[in-house]
Parts: sequence; C-alpha cells; structure tokens
Amino acid sequence: MFIDSHCHLSFPELQERLPDILQSMADADVGQALCICTTLEEFDAVHALTRHPQLWATVGVHPDNEGVREPTLDDLLAGAARSRVVGIGETGLDYYRLEGRSVADMEWQRERFRTHIRAARQTDLPLVIHTRAASDDTLAILREQGGFASAPAGEPVARGVFHCFTETEAVARAALDLGFYISLSGILTFRNAADLRDVARFVPLDRLLIETDSPYLAPVPHRGKTNTPALVPWVARQLAEIRGLSVEAIADATRTNFWRLFNRVSPA
Repeated sequence: MFIDSHCHLSFPELQERLPDILQSMADADVGQALCICTTLEEFDAVHALTRHPQLWATVGVHPDNEGVREPTLDDLLAGAARSRVVGIGETGLDYYRLEGRSVADMEWQRERFRTHIRAARQTDLPLVIHTRAASDDTLAILREQGGFASAPAGEPVARGVFHCFTETEAVARAALDLGFYISLSGILTFRNAADLRDVARFVPLDRLLIETDSPYLAPVPHRGKTNTPALVPWVARQLAEIRGLSVEAIADATRTNFWRLFNRVSPA
C-alpha cells in the first residue's frame, strides 16, 4: 500500500471529482492521503474531507498566500484540536516571487512561520515545510524556534517534513540533522531533475516520504495532466529505480515513515 503524504483535494478541480479520485486511489493501492491546508478560509473544507476514512488533514497557512486571514497561535491550536488533524502547515518561506520587494520586506512570512512552529511545538504535531528560494532562512528559523537546543524543558522539539523537496544535498543534510524527513514528488521523474535524483540516493531510506502535491506536478508519463493521489506510485517507481530496490520496498519504507512521523494517523 502507498501513502500520498501531501495533496490538495480541497482545491476545486479535485474536490468536484472526489468520488472518482477515491476510487482511483483504491485501484492504485493508495490507501491513505494527507490533505494539506493552505489558508484558514479553506480549513473547514479540508477538514470535511476527513469524513472519508482514508483521508487526514493539516491546519496552516501557506507562506505565499497574501490577502488571507493571518493565523494566530490560538487559530492553529484550535484547528489542531479537531479530530483527524495530524500536522501543522503547510508553512515555511517562499521568496520566489518578491515582486519588487526585498527579502527584508518578507518579515511577515518569517513571523507567520514562527507562529506555526510554536503551534507545532505546543501540540507535538509535525510541521509540513514549504521552502522555495529561501532555504537559508527556513533552516535558520527552524534552528532558532524549533531546534533541540532551544526547546524549553518539557516542551516537544519541532519535527516534520520538507515537502516537495527540490533543494540541494546540503539543504537535505541540514534538514536531516534537525530531525526532519524529506518528501519527494513527481518532479523526481522529470528529465531535468538529475540533481534531485542524486539527493534521493543520499537521503536515508528511513527518512523518505513520497507525495503528489496534487493537483500539481503530475509525474512522467502523466506530466502536464491534473495530478491526483492515485499517481503517487509513479514517484515510488522512480525512487525504487534510483535506489536499486523493489517498488514494494519503497512502498513499505515510506508508509512506515509516514506513520512514524504523523503518528496520530491510524495505520490502514
């Protein structure tokens, strides 16, 4: 059985097809999927998906979303207290589209990230980290707010996953050193992703997850089409080829890793 550790089934192009998507997941032996929240405005819709026993949810506000309700610590704690909410995020930093602003102008993103880290530590839930063109600051804030050395006595340290990983081996090593997992998406199958395939060889097998990030990033041979959790086995197949393992071994390892990290999920 495969698990999609990151998808957006609340997005309209997937939500309107949900019965077909759930059937296609079953047909592809995708037994569970984690539905990721990107705004507080969509949280109720994300959480409603968990009425389906194979779906679980997170609560958070994507770093690149502007003009939305800004999350407070109390907002995130309240969301995390709902049933079948098993993670905080997605959160992190994204400096890819500064649109004339400087990195210094993005302090609002950094403070939003810190709020999510505080919520993760108070709830002992894993963070779902998005980082794009901002890995140095992402790692620095994790060390500052969530690292082992800074954890008050009796309070959990931050943990989680760097989702849809596209950074360098050095960033992967730093994330691993902080105790985080690395999740790989359909990008791994793209022709121009040789460096990412090198990272996939480097990361220890017991720290890897797989995901679709659907509706985006459909893997080859479906590139350019709408992605769904049913396509996560293609990521597993590519990872198996890279590491010289069977697809079953990758499915087993990434499933075990998912349940270890998102430890409020009931194994299927």
